[in-house]
Amino acid sequence: MQTAPDLDQLTTPLAWTTADARIAGCNIAFARWLGVGQRRLLGLPLGALAPEAGLDPALARDAEATDAPLRLRRLGLRFADGAERFCDAWLSRREDGWLLEAHPVDEFPDDDPARLPSALSAALRGLAHELRNPLAGLKGAAQLLGRRLDPNDADGHALTALIDAETARLAALLDRLLSPAPPRPHAPLNVHGVLERVLRLAEADAGWAVRLVRDYDPSLPDVEGDADRLVQGVWNLVRNAIEAGASQVTLRTRVEHGVRIGEDVHPLALRLEIADDGRGVPPELAERLFLPLVSGRAEGTGLGLALAQQVAREHRGALSYRSRPGHTVFTVLLPLPGPADA
Repeated sequence: MQTAPDLDQLTTPLAWTTADARIAGCNIAFARWLGVGQRRLLGLPLGALAPEAGLDPALARDAEATDAPLRLRRLGLRFADGAERFCDAWLSRREDGWLLEAHPVDEFPDDDPARLPSALSAALRGLAHELRNPLAGLKGAAQLLGRRLDPNDADGHALTALIDAETARLAALLDRLLSPAPPRPHAPLNVHGVLERVLRLAEADAGWAVRLVRDYDPSLPDVEGDADRLVQGVWNLVRNAIEAGASQVTLRTRVEHGVRIGEDVHPLALRLEIADDGRGVPPELAERLFLPLVSGRAEGTGLGLALAQQVAREHRGALSYRSRPGHTVFTVLLPLPGPADA
């Protein structure tokens, strides 16, 4: 199976192909959604998953030599004689084939045949056990260390609190991976609280090597969202800047009026910018930067920006960027409640 372990953290179903449009791999979410083991999909023509030939015209675009992703609305897919699943999909060109990103349009009950095959489910339960134990050990060690610290050691207590909070967040991500559930309802939150959590992670990761600058608009209203998911998305963007050799990273928040996000125009939106002075985005990756498995570093997984984009979409927002050597800005736009919603 051509995959990376971290790719299975994505809850969005993904499948990718060889140059001749045969499936080279998929993540767990894609296999579970179709109700089939990952390995059974290998080598299958991608078009064979669409009963009504919904993919064949899109795959025929190969002759057009275009890199623009194609959106397919309510695409029906199924494996063999299984139940048909419907999704809104993005079909993107890769150097070595195609990437299909599926956004299911229906929710399935617990007894739906799309649940994981028993053997794979058992393996994942074993993985959960192996990962939860060290996470619990880290959490306990942080709490014990916190009790031993001098009460006046503010920095020490802040770091142990950070370890405690991050192990809890990782445990929640693991639960979400192994037992997918409907997303938590969004609630009003202060985005600057989210950014402060990210900056604590950055300070622990980069130390004094990177200058972290806050440029906040204190008049921002609350955002409707999931704080843990927003932390994950923004942290991926900040970490990406650090790994690009930045010596300074700036987090900037502003209010925008009359903003178009996708097909909708919002009276108010949050504009969050993560700016850095690193190497910038390599020109050869410019058109494919947000695709999973695309990375400008040999040791990179190519998942951080894909995860950040997914988090933005979960919040009805969008992620974009502009870049040149020494100046790169990733911009997250998120709708804000208007006067009628307040």
